[in-house]
Amino acid sequence: MTSPVRTLWDAPAASPPPPRRVWRDWVLVAAIPPLVLLEASLRGDVPWRWLWAVVLVALVPTLLWRRSRPLLMLVIAFGTGAVVAVATGGDPQLAATAYMLVLVYAAFRWGDGRARIVGAALLAASTTLSLAFGPTTPTDVIGGTAVLVATISLGAAFRWRAGSRARELDRVKLDEREQLARDLHDTVAHHVSAIAIQAQAGTALAATDPDAAAAALQTIEREASRTLAEMRSIVRVLRRADAPELAPGPGLGDLGGLASTDSAEVAARAPLVEVRLAGDVESVPPTIGAAVYRMAQESVTNARRHARGATRIEVLVQVDDAGIRLEVHDDGVAAASDAPGFGIVGMIERATLLGGTCSAGRAPEGGWTVTAALPRGGWST
Repeated sequence: MTSPVRTLWDAPAASPPPPRRVWRDWVLVAAIPPLVLLEASLRGDVPWRWLWAVVLVALVPTLLWRRSRPLLMLVIAFGTGAVVAVATGGDPQLAATAYMLVLVYAAFRWGDGRARIVGAALLAASTTLSLAFGPTTPTDVIGGTAVLVATISLGAAFRWRAGSRARELDRVKLDEREQLARDLHDTVAHHVSAIAIQAQAGTALAATDPDAAAAALQTIEREASRTLAEMRSIVRVLRRADAPELAPGPGLGDLGGLASTDSAEVAARAPLVEVRLAGDVESVPPTIGAAVYRMAQESVTNARRHARGATRIEVLVQVDDAGIRLEVHDDGVAAASDAPGFGIVGMIERATLLGGTCSAGRAPEGGWTVTAALPRGGWST
């Protein structure tokens, strides 16, 4: 076999798989025999009409297995028809024979590569047999071939469309999983990082300042509750993809929650976080506000985890006629490697999807700065 033929021969069956037998199949099987018998009784000019009527009625049940066994049903139907045609010296001239086109459609709609190749060879042999034994005219040959080609093309077209739709659904599901993974990383990593920092501070202060340790435990409790709430929100989305999330997502108004509210003793061991909002914050759509919140949250988390010796983290959000500008700066010592992690990659993806930009790197005055700009044109189109 040549390479293209071998590729087609090894091709799998249609995806998604065919549906189960439905009520329409039974209606089809019940309606065809009376029509065959009615035509045979009215067409006195057709030779061997009652023999052909019996054969056609006997082959009707093949329609019930046309999706699960398309090639076998096609071979049974056309093989039986070929044997009777040779024995009688002619093709069936009953119009009801057209129901066999449903088997042809099924072979090219649902069958694997072998079914399509063998089916095409079987149809070619059947057409040749008709030319050899039947009183056919060129018009009959052209018309019959056109009908077969149209049926095959229809089956292939529906097969391609269903496969294309399945691939599109898979892509959408992959995008949704990436979005959930991004949200999971942004939310849980932030809260867990805060919990770890507070736990370390509480452990260090427990012996000398019980009040500060208690304050750290309270912060841990708040962060754990937030983590649990957001985890439950994500789980609800995973369990019921068709159910919209009723709780509002975080936005610009929630950025204040990133600011430090710890006691002086605890704050001395963790970077102080300051949040400033400027401009018409209320004019920002909720989806854009949520994206800015996630980027700010991820930036603060990275600064807390990776900026050595940082004492201050500044979060500035400026809203104006041009759009939104986010800047997060810390005064710590940046990590030795500038290779972006998953968090920075996620922020860049968020900004790009909204028509904006995001960059992160060492600041000239020291520390690390994350800058994101989301122009209004990016979210208004």
